[in-house]
Amino acid sequence: MGLTFIFDHFNQLISSMRILFIFILSFLNMPFSAQALSETQKLESLGKVWGFLKYYHPHVAKGDFDWDEQLVQKIDELDRIHDKAQLNELYFRWISSLGKVEDCPTCLKHDKEKVYFLKNFDLSWLSDNHLFDEKVSRQLLFIQNNRNLGGNHYFGSGGKKVYFRNEKSYGSKFTSKQISLLELFRYWNLVEYFFPYKYQTDENWNDVLREMIPKFISIKSDESYHLALAELVTKVDDSHAFLYSPIINAYQYGRRKVPVEYAYAEGKLIITQVIGNQLDEENVLQAGDIIYDVNGRTIPQIVNSLGKYVPASNSWGKINKVKNLFLFSNNNSVTLKVERNGENLSLTVKTYLLKDIIGHKPAVQQKWKFLNADKKTGYVNMGIIEKGDLDDMYRDFQYTTSIIFDLRNYPKLTIFPLSRMILPEKSIYYQFNFPETDYLSKFYTAKNSIGRKNPGYYKGNVVVLVDENTQSQAETTAMMFKQHPKAKVIGSNTSGANGDIIRFKIADLDTCFTGLGAYYPDGRETQRIGIVPDIIIKPTLKGIGEGKDEVLERALLYIKTGF
Repeated sequence: MGLTFIFDHFNQLISSMRILFIFILSFLNMPFSAQALSETQKLESLGKVWGFLKYYHPHVAKGDFDWDEQLVQKIDELDRIHDKAQLNELYFRWISSLGKVEDCPTCLKHDKEKVYFLKNFDLSWLSDNHLFDEKVSRQLLFIQNNRNLGGNHYFGSGGKKVYFRNEKSYGSKFTSKQISLLELFRYWNLVEYFFPYKYQTDENWNDVLREMIPKFISIKSDESYHLALAELVTKVDDSHAFLYSPIINAYQYGRRKVPVEYAYAEGKLIITQVIGNQLDEENVLQAGDIIYDVNGRTIPQIVNSLGKYVPASNSWGKINKVKNLFLFSNNNSVTLKVERNGENLSLTVKTYLLKDIIGHKPAVQQKWKFLNADKKTGYVNMGIIEKGDLDDMYRDFQYTTSIIFDLRNYPKLTIFPLSRMILPEKSIYYQFNFPETDYLSKFYTAKNSIGRKNPGYYKGNVVVLVDENTQSQAETTAMMFKQHPKAKVIGSNTSGANGDIIRFKIADLDTCFTGLGAYYPDGRETQRIGIVPDIIIKPTLKGIGEGKDEVLERALLYIKTGF
């Protein structure tokens, strides 16, 4: 009887295990349509579909619908959607309601005269069978292959540049989850289809959308709204980008400042000038003080905390953009740790509203000058010299043995006339990528030439000074100079933000990003990397404290010694 009981119990156990196995197998083979979708999954798909239809669907792209209103309606409808089947039914009915898309034979033709850049182009999500069923994917793919051509209600183009238009403003204050998500989706899709360096962002742009949706859902105030927007803009990793927010400036960074000027070097700040205040109060800081801690945080720690909301192409660009914020605060004083004459001090330093800090006039700079008595070396400040000055400058310098062009600034559109003076011949100096407006997210490549045949070109050394302040047009100008047979670039890596910008608003706040891609003639990248100098030299705390321009001194050493 005992054996019979054991045998029956064993059979029951085997039967139970068989049922459990069948259940698990059935669950694993269950179609995705029966599985629950998270709020983030639903909204991620909606943001992508909405943006794709906005630019690709012929009727939507022509402005036949209030497309923002349609998004808000669909966000609300998602609350009643729980699985893949329901989501696809919503999309199928929505796309069908937009009107018939006619066959577009010309959409299948490729411009054989253009060289396409495709690193940004990826519409593979249209066929994602984990999210879309075959019926909806077929709709989306048909729209891709029969997309809107020609004019678009939401953007225009002047020459090869794009600008955005007909976007509704909902103000900069937080009003609802729907509007916050609308602004997220609007910005994400602008980057998705128009940003030439999307492929270079630290995070995959699809992952950015997935990450930011919960943050935008949880927004409860104007300040958290602006901080979420700033974090989103920072994800493009582009030094051209910014978000102007009075709220962030006032509450995140501070409205009061320690009244000093300083330079950044070696991870610390060195005070170069102490500034007076309207209250005529004494400042305990001195020129030459080296600040290494502000309110218990090192300078690198401050960079990391502010960097979350400040977009930049690289680490040195990040420092360059946040360094002016180091000594701002909303408190009446800050605690600083400083090095002074070999001694470490902890000082409590008063802060002042900007209106109470006495401004000072910067020293008058010369547009160009000789650097030695024999007049063999000329120096040009590219940040202040203008087109109308170039003939006089070159008349002075054409018989020198060297000209130093200081590009640690932003030049005044002097690149083309300068190229005709100093380059020996016409040459390709840059390759640009322009947006393909009939197939968005694709770009096409064109090489740009500069200069002319010039037997009387400048025969001496062309020495170019650069650093993290050398950005955009300054970087392009540096590349022009590099076409000279005796060019030498000296300094540190440039900003790494190259190409024209597109300005627009997000949540009624001014912003922008790079609109054209710029590369070396052979296709090598400059974005995020910058132009790498031939001779690398960076300012030091010791040199700044002694009032030296170490980059310029290194250039003079090169001219003297040849290395």
